[in-house]
Amino acid sequence: MKALVLGAGGREHALVYALKKSSFVDEVIAAPGNGGISKMVEVFPLNPVNSKEVLELVLTQKVDIVVIGPEAPLVAGVADMLRKEGIKVYGPGRAGAMLEGSKAFAKRFMNDCRIPTAPFDVCSSFDQALEALKKRTPPFVIKADGLAAGKGAFIIDDTTEARNILDQLLVKGVLGESGRTVVIEDFLAGYEITAMAITDGRTYRMLPLSQDHKRAYDGDKGPNTGGMGAYSPLPQVDDTLKAKIEDEVVKPTVEGLKRKGIDFRGTIYAGLMIHEDSPYVLEYNVRFGDPEAQVVIPICDVDWGRIFVSCAGGNLEESALINAARSGVGVVMASGGYPDKYETGYPIEGLDALEGRDDVIAFHSGTRMEGGKFLTNGGRVLTVVGLADDLKEARDKAYRAISSITFKDAHYRRDIAWQAFV
Repeated sequence: MKALVLGAGGREHALVYALKKSSFVDEVIAAPGNGGISKMVEVFPLNPVNSKEVLELVLTQKVDIVVIGPEAPLVAGVADMLRKEGIKVYGPGRAGAMLEGSKAFAKRFMNDCRIPTAPFDVCSSFDQALEALKKRTPPFVIKADGLAAGKGAFIIDDTTEARNILDQLLVKGVLGESGRTVVIEDFLAGYEITAMAITDGRTYRMLPLSQDHKRAYDGDKGPNTGGMGAYSPLPQVDDTLKAKIEDEVVKPTVEGLKRKGIDFRGTIYAGLMIHEDSPYVLEYNVRFGDPEAQVVIPICDVDWGRIFVSCAGGNLEESALINAARSGVGVVMASGGYPDKYETGYPIEGLDALEGRDDVIAFHSGTRMEGGKFLTNGGRVLTVVGLADDLKEARDKAYRAISSITFKDAHYRRDIAWQAFV
């Protein structure tokens, strides 16, 4: 069986890594890939949102299954087009991808399915939004409805600043169509974790819980990013809370999609706030998280090729439960200045020392190959993952590896997984 991984980030590198280890898959290719992926498999330059380009590659390369990594192709309906042509796909169609593609759709879905989430209002005009603000006290939570590359969520303490954000989105249109509608919701205090599950539309399998670190700097300070590191499993989450997450969030999500006639085959990602010992859904994604994928995928005791094919074919019920066989801690090395302005094109040194190791993996996010060398090519450059039987040992391995990897102006958080040790 030949598999195509669609996408170019650290998540996609982890998917390629998993499929290369699968006894169920004979060959893996990727498009468009990145520097690290190109060292593992053949890569093809294309726009993953362009259905015609994707289909042409699938047909010419005689691909049997497409594993779609990022959200944009899913929201654009690439999976629908491939399935129409008889191609197996891991990833939901456009209807299911609305869980991530529209915050308003997701919140209404949660209400319909009685899935716990913060009270909210959907607003499409400035006046509506001001009325929604009046119903709340700071901090205010404002979210652009559509995809905004991680730049569409705001937590604001000041009413004047909240009005300014709403003016920027709803009047000035700074995020285009993505911000023409906004969701304003109550602020929930607590701590955030990630719950992911895979489903074939009927059956689901929970994955080990993980925790992302969104803020740029130690101590959860600084601006929000796409994620500066993650770890899994979570020793601080007990069996009672795990059962609540499955029973109150994951199970009703899968059943709700099925009841609404949405054939969802792929990953359900629920970003959760644990508030007063109960889970509340902050957001859905319809694919593996990044950097959560980089720690969750390597620790699971499964053949991922078989799992993806089972989901795509609608027979996941034949698969066993998925458990964590070890612990993983992933630390993102980013370009100086990220998530704001940064420069790229700097040589990356020290990666050779990790070749051949199965306990430390450097997943590439923003890299390219030039003249036989890896160069930085994005804001988040690498996710360095340590793997061990013990979470502390996994963390130590990740940081020891990072100490030997260098590129100009590299920065990373030094406290990934801190909540597991308090």
